[in-house]
Amino acid sequence: MALIITDQCINCDVCERECPNEAIHAGALYYEINPARCTECVGHFVTPQCQEVCPVECIIVDPVHIESKKTLLAKYHKLVSDKEKIKG
Repeated sequence: MALIITDQCINCDVCERECPNEAIHAGALYYEINPARCTECVGHFVTPQCQEVCPVECIIVDPVHIESKKTLLAKYHKLVSDKEKIKG
C-alpha cells in the first residue's frame, strides 16, 4: 500500500523531511505522496514516519495502491539500488 495525504493537510512541511524515500512533495493545494516511491517506510522503519509526525493525522492508506509488505520491500530494494547507481 502506498499512503496518501488528505485535504485536511495544513501544509506544515513536517512529513516531507521525514520521508526516507523522498516520496512526499508540495502539491498545488497540499502535500502529496508519489505512490511509486512510497514504501510505507518498509526497509527503513517499522512504522511510516510521515504518519508518526503528522499533527493532524491526515496521512492514510491509499485504497487505490494496495501492496503487500513483500511488494513494498521489493520497491524499497529497487529505490536503494537506483540511488546507489546514481551516486556511483
